[in-house]
Amino acid sequence: MGIKQSINIFVLSTLLIAFTACKGKVKEVVIEPDHDTLDCGSVSRADLVGNKDGGGMVIATDSMATDQKEQNDYAGMVKISGGVFEMGGDVPEGFENMPKTALPQGDELPKHMVRVNDFWMDAHEVTNAEFKAFVDATGYVTTAEKPVDWEELKKQLPPETPKPPAENLLPASLVFNYAAPNASRDNLANWWTFKQQADWKHPKGPDSSIEGLDDHPVVQVSWYDAVAYAQWAGKRLPTEAEWEYAMRGGKKNNMYPWGNEKTEQGTHYANHLQGNFPYTNTVADGYEGTAPVKSFPKNGYGLYDMAGNVWEWTNDWYSAKYYYELAEKGGIADNPQGPEKSFEVFDNFETKKSIRGGSFLCNDDWCSGFRNARRMRNTPDTSMEHIGFRCVRDINNQN
Repeated sequence: MGIKQSINIFVLSTLLIAFTACKGKVKEVVIEPDHDTLDCGSVSRADLVGNKDGGGMVIATDSMATDQKEQNDYAGMVKISGGVFEMGGDVPEGFENMPKTALPQGDELPKHMVRVNDFWMDAHEVTNAEFKAFVDATGYVTTAEKPVDWEELKKQLPPETPKPPAENLLPASLVFNYAAPNASRDNLANWWTFKQQADWKHPKGPDSSIEGLDDHPVVQVSWYDAVAYAQWAGKRLPTEAEWEYAMRGGKKNNMYPWGNEKTEQGTHYANHLQGNFPYTNTVADGYEGTAPVKSFPKNGYGLYDMAGNVWEWTNDWYSAKYYYELAEKGGIADNPQGPEKSFEVFDNFETKKSIRGGSFLCNDDWCSGFRNARRMRNTPDTSMEHIGFRCVRDINNQN
């Protein structure tokens, strides 16, 4: 698995790191994926991350002041009654012969018992209109709208990575483009571009806008942006355990939040890609990109878009070995808060947060991100065209 660096395009994968800065002709930037872990959300942008052990710029969500929203405002949220469940990958009967990419990956195993407390969760992803209200009230500037800090960026890259030209450190974010028919999908640079002036108001670049998309999920937001919004709203990001528990919607050991019906059987339960990823999209489900929230059926808990539409940030650091560590302890993991440090098998430089739920780009032949147990990760400063978030609130006075 080679890493070639160029000053012409910027791509960082979750398995291997390739750094370039995007402009002009693309040189040879090949990122060979391991389909056990790679998916459509696996490109990252290192910007404001601190030290390598996961202890850098962590924002303590319980220490930032709440503004604008009252703590007892539960409008648009669903109360989730906690309980014990089996967390991790499932292979129901009849799924054994599906593509490897559609089945549990190594970091989803072993299954283990988890208890979560009661909590409130947003019924749908945070929308453009909701995020705009936050920005209007606070003047907040997102990560993608800030220049890249090279001194911080290089801490997340292999030693001796050359500094790119100054113009390639201007504000930018990651935008998806269909790959050419003869292009290798194993090279992520063929379908992701680090595009200048792409941000939450211009998700595909400066010539795009969110006009008329008030009810679509906000995208091009980093983990830091999501945390800032949550704190303003008197909320927080969910843990991975809370996320999976909520996504399952009360169903036990099923592949998807809607049950065990496979995705290519005529009924569309979520916004994901139909076609040949990353080359074509038949748009059979009615949406090529994001869909308005609540466009697809809710799950058993009354939550919308837990599968597909956009990947969603969680509060947890990502660790490929975390499930093994929990299982080794035995018993029931009580309201786990994630690992203390980020750990990636093939990446010793970046620190990453877990994302969940899949997006409009997922399909079974590449990532199956809409499965209940599917895990993905990215650096907390990364913003992409298919990553958003939703929030939760604690319920006080729990036994």
